[in-house]
This record gives sequence, C-alpha cells and structure tokens, in this order.
Amino acid sequence: MEWTLEVVMVPVSDVDRAKEFYAEKCGFKVDLDMQLSETARVVQLTPTGSRCSIVLTEGMTPPSEWASTAEPGSLQGMQLCVVDVVAGREELAGRGVEISPVMHLGEKGWEEGKGDTWNSWAYFRDPDGNGWVVQEAPAPLSER
Repeated sequence: MEWTLEVVMVPVSDVDRAKEFYAEKCGFKVDLDMQLSETARVVQLTPTGSRCSIVLTEGMTPPSEWASTAEPGSLQGMQLCVVDVVAGREELAGRGVEISPVMHLGEKGWEEGKGDTWNSWAYFRDPDGNGWVVQEAPAPLSER
C-alpha cells in the first residue's frame, strides 16, 4: 500500500491573515477557500511544485477521542526543499518574509553560508510563529 502525506494542518489564530501570508509572501497557490457552515471554514494552499498542501481552518474542532487541536504557532520544523537555497531565501525575502541568512552546520556549530549536500538551510516563521525551514536539496524531487 502506498501512503502519501498530502495535507498538513497549520494552526493559526487568524485564517485571513495566514492565507495572505502564505499566498502573497510565500507564493503558495490557493487551492480552496470554502465556508462549510456559518462557523467553519477551510483554506488549502500548496507550495509551487509540492505534492503536499497546508490547510488553515477555523471552527473545525476534531472529535476529541481521535484528535486534538494544536495551539497557533506550535507547528515547528516544516521543511520546504529547493535546489538553490540562496535563490529561495532571496525570493522569500523579496516578498517581505523575515528569513534567516543561509546557514549550515559546521565543525563549530551553526555557521553562515552554504554547506555541503543537504547541509544548507534558512528559517522563517509565519505571523503566528509556526516555524519553517528551507533546505537545499541536490536535485528536484522528480530526480531523486
């Protein structure tokens, strides 16, 4: 059986603010913005080239016996992979995202600049504090 990770729920306090951040600043495509009821709404966005989307919701509490809700800002370490981390960082910074310098793990700990294969990252947060990592991959996903 094939298991594919296709959607990750991102806990946010303001769906409209988060939608604007991910669509306008990060360049994610808005796949869906649906009002399910008077109180429930779901917004799905997908990074360019990704097979996995993110979902922002309001008014949709899962059944407590099966799942729990996360606090806005509690999601940390989601990774976006690009083949050129410097260009990816510049694109996000140019769109107004506050993002760290490109860094790598060296002999003395974290150092600025690119590292070897799979060892180059940049970090940013959404307006709620959910933490993202941009990592340089050696080739596009279709070639790995």
